[in-house]
Amino acid sequence: MAHWLLSLVAWAHQAGPAGAAVYGLCYVLGTLLFFPGAVLTLLAGFLYGLTGGLAVVLPSSLLGALLAFVLGRTVARAPVLRLLQRHPRFRAVDEAVSADAFRVVLLLRLSPAFPFNLLNYGLGVTGVRLRSYLVGTALGVLPGTVLYTYLGSLLTTAAEALAGRASAGWAGKLLFAAGLVATAAVVVLVGRAARRALDATLGGGGAARGPPSAGG
Repeated sequence: MAHWLLSLVAWAHQAGPAGAAVYGLCYVLGTLLFFPGAVLTLLAGFLYGLTGGLAVVLPSSLLGALLAFVLGRTVARAPVLRLLQRHPRFRAVDEAVSADAFRVVLLLRLSPAFPFNLLNYGLGVTGVRLRSYLVGTALGVLPGTVLYTYLGSLLTTAAEALAGRASAGWAGKLLFAAGLVATAAVVVLVGRAARRALDATLGGGGAARGPPSAGG
């Protein structure tokens, strides 16, 4: 995979606008196939600098996120649900998204605890509306995208991106701190949603059973 990526970068570097378009399509495909977006973003920064890299990465990552969301909501819904059943808190996430879609999506995207590619498919099987999903995603990924594209623009070789040699510095520490805050906020929102769901279930069950009979 590393050899293929290096070959792509070498070709895109020589191909001009056509190379940027092909690289963007590869970014979309990588998003759908769970390839680490940080590496692709670093390489985009290396190839095109901060401004050009953002022009390639932002629309490509959003298009990949949109396609995965649609797949998760349609043809891939069953396997995505089976995958998410391994995570007990997902039902509470679904409840939280239904109650406050935009804010929850935004916080999920800011949090490093929730993988970008998995969320693309996972949110597709929730009740979140497409508009809230796209706006929350666009705003949530913006800080990390800017940081990694900038770091990529500082690299001298593409191999450094694959080796993870980019140093985040103070901006990375700030982004990490913001991610921790977002993670804590998501945990609180999900916890509240879980308690509401539990209360509703117990309350509904109690109403269905009715008061105990005198005869025990």
